[in-house]
Amino acid sequence: MAQATIQDWTESQVLLKYDEHRDVKYRVYRNGTSTFQEICDVDDTPIHTLEIPDGMTLDKSSYEVLLRYVLLDVVAA
Repeated sequence: MAQATIQDWTESQVLLKYDEHRDVKYRVYRNGTSTFQEICDVDDTPIHTLEIPDGMTLDKSSYEVLLRYVLLDVVAA
């Protein structure tokens, strides 16, 4: 199935904690019936791809918040 872009690559500086931040880029897309948020370093190194549950429609600012929580979880792991 073809991918459909919901939000094209967007660069973001994400505040983690204690004045730490990480420069990343992310995109949101649908593949079939599933929606994903793909996160990479600005040099295109993959960090994480999150499948967003069905029925969870978000606006752009909500994807930014989700991005921070995913990064905090991945960095802590």
